[in-house]
Amino acid sequence: MSTTLGRQQEEENTWGKTSATATRWTKSLALHINLYSHFSCERERPLLDKWIQFAMNKRVQVLELVFHIESYNRWGDLYTFPHKLLGLENGSTLKLEHMRSDIPSLRSCGYNTGFKLLRVLHFQFVDVTGEVLEYFLSNCPVLERLTVHSAFTNLVNLRVIGPSVALKYLDIKFCPYLQTIEICDANLLSLDYEGSAINMLVSNVPLLVEVSISMSLDFAVDVDDGEIYFKSVEAPFTQLSCCLSQLEVLKLDTEGAMYNRNHVFPVLTNLKHLELRVKADDRWALCRLTSFMKASPFLQRLVLKMCFRAPSEFDSGLGGGRKKKGEVLRPPHCNLKVVEIVGYRARPCAAEHVKYLIENVVGLEKVVIDPVRRWAYQSSEIGRGVEELKEEEKARDYAKKRLKKIVPSSIRFECL
Repeated sequence: MSTTLGRQQEEENTWGKTSATATRWTKSLALHINLYSHFSCERERPLLDKWIQFAMNKRVQVLELVFHIESYNRWGDLYTFPHKLLGLENGSTLKLEHMRSDIPSLRSCGYNTGFKLLRVLHFQFVDVTGEVLEYFLSNCPVLERLTVHSAFTNLVNLRVIGPSVALKYLDIKFCPYLQTIEICDANLLSLDYEGSAINMLVSNVPLLVEVSISMSLDFAVDVDDGEIYFKSVEAPFTQLSCCLSQLEVLKLDTEGAMYNRNHVFPVLTNLKHLELRVKADDRWALCRLTSFMKASPFLQRLVLKMCFRAPSEFDSGLGGGRKKKGEVLRPPHCNLKVVEIVGYRARPCAAEHVKYLIENVVGLEKVVIDPVRRWAYQSSEIGRGVEELKEEEKARDYAKKRLKKIVPSSIRFECL
């Protein structure tokens, strides 16, 4: 059961659409603030600092500090997490540059941070440093979930080091100045990273079983086909080499990634669930899918999130050139049971993916068609336009009337 806080009305009048709520007995505090043109983080900093102090005083278990910006020109006016409330001065943060697991405890500084019971920490559009995050990790003994989205501009390096760190779920997205994430001797279960290519140092993470990676590169041109590429698939495999054999869930963004015909993925012996964001009308799409299928012999569930390069009226299944067919799997895949196509469209290249999987998976039990591009509309603030809804309905009608006919009766067909 939830209740509004005593000062909520004052801040709503000042900030506009602001949500600041806490559960009864104040086990969590969630600040969701829309940064409209009249709002200034610098001007409102004293009030924002008071909310953080309130969370500390109440010893919250969940702290969410989430800003929503109306335009990218607001990046220069982000709220900086207050170092002083943690007992950190500018001088003390500099000392951390050469420290690893011996980050000093706040208790030694004479500060009672009030975050000893913190389990979940979520920052979005908050200017937070790696030193502040490491202080939370080293001084919050039950902190299991850390989410940092769009940290500008001071998040450069982040370290999760040592078995004493309780963190199990790490989610880092869109931090443009981030250069390095180091994870060593940690109890991490899940890692989710999306952003520019970085130096990811991962070692001795025996519990890590779920990884989601979308890594952007500088633009590159394939001299063979003249296509422009901007994503890396091979880099995550190299950086995560120490734990690939133990992964059970892998989510990769291959849209815009160059296909290397000579690259062979290592065998993922424990992988059960694979999600790939794919450019379905790319000429090499089925070849890349073949590579992943060969590398995942014990895969049970495959999710393809479909994107398309060309407008539908130009789709002939060629994708910028003669489409390369996926190799016939020999032997055919025996363990895959469920295939889910998300963002499906009434286009030949989408149907080719379904047909390819039916022909090369002998134990397939279920095919799910979902026309909604759910990864693009995870936020309720982003609505699907009229044209998008029309495309979805057209895809849904095509799937039910035509695609279903190529699916054997022994395979359950479901269209959402």
